[in-house]
Amino acid sequence: MELLPLLIQLVSGAAGGNIAGSLLKNISLGTLGNSIAGIVGGGLGAKILSVLGILAAAKSGGTMDIGSILGNVLGGGAGGGALMAIVGVIRSMMAK
Repeated sequence: MELLPLLIQLVSGAAGGNIAGSLLKNISLGTLGNSIAGIVGGGLGAKILSVLGILAAAKSGGTMDIGSILGNVLGGGAGGGALMAIVGVIRSMMAK
């Protein structure tokens, strides 16, 4: 496993979690909670997409083209936002 794609996924996951938190204020976990859920979701989301073959892995030579970078950003951001929303909904349901 290469470090650069993982780092891109985690950072974009944190950004996706915070963007989702700012859009969905009623289920937001706060900045730290959104970031943590986003980081975990970014890593998991991108890995799931790569296993399914939707997200192209980096080339074996260690270089990444713009398509794989954008795929990692989109996969990580979507996974981070989705996991933050799921955790936020579960948290709000438990609070009732």
